[in-house]
Amino acid sequence: MDVSAGESVAVVGPSGSGKTTFLALLGGLLQPLAGRIHLETPHGTVNRTAAHVSWVLQTVNVLSDRSVLDNVALGAFSDGLDRTTANDHAVRAIDRVGLGEMSSWPVRTLSGGEAQRAAIARAVISERPVLLADEPTGQLDEHTSRHVVDTLLRSAEDKITVIVTHDNSVAARCSRVVRLSGRRLS
Repeated sequence: MDVSAGESVAVVGPSGSGKTTFLALLGGLLQPLAGRIHLETPHGTVNRTAAHVSWVLQTVNVLSDRSVLDNVALGAFSDGLDRTTANDHAVRAIDRVGLGEMSSWPVRTLSGGEAQRAAIARAVISERPVLLADEPTGQLDEHTSRHVVDTLLRSAEDKITVIVTHDNSVAARCSRVVRLSGRRLS
């Protein structure tokens, strides 16, 4: 499968077909048993490492005792931006996912869907060239899901974006849909 910068690909398939494993292979968390995976960015081919990938995981991964702002700013701060610039980027991303009024709240006080939106905001402000999302709207209602997918896709316009989803409306919004079944992409 080839994916270009600026393209968003939805990966769909039945439960247990290997979608999350596929993302782990793309993101360099697992090594392939056969074949090879390489990442070609506008700056040339690079090795797949965590330094090139931002993630939105199926299970919300946040620092629960830290504020929404701290959690989101981490995405830019870990890319090397200074704290002030990272916070500025984070404030804008928090507003785009509809959590502006909750910026100073500890994440542990948020609902599951709100915490997921904070994780999405953190991923989209990262300057890493690849964004991988595993069921990013799984905990969101339909209206919030549409809004968050808008933010995710708009913010990743210059990135390689791969989204694993069971939600056909999310898949339809991506520039391409591939199916994973029987451990084969089609």
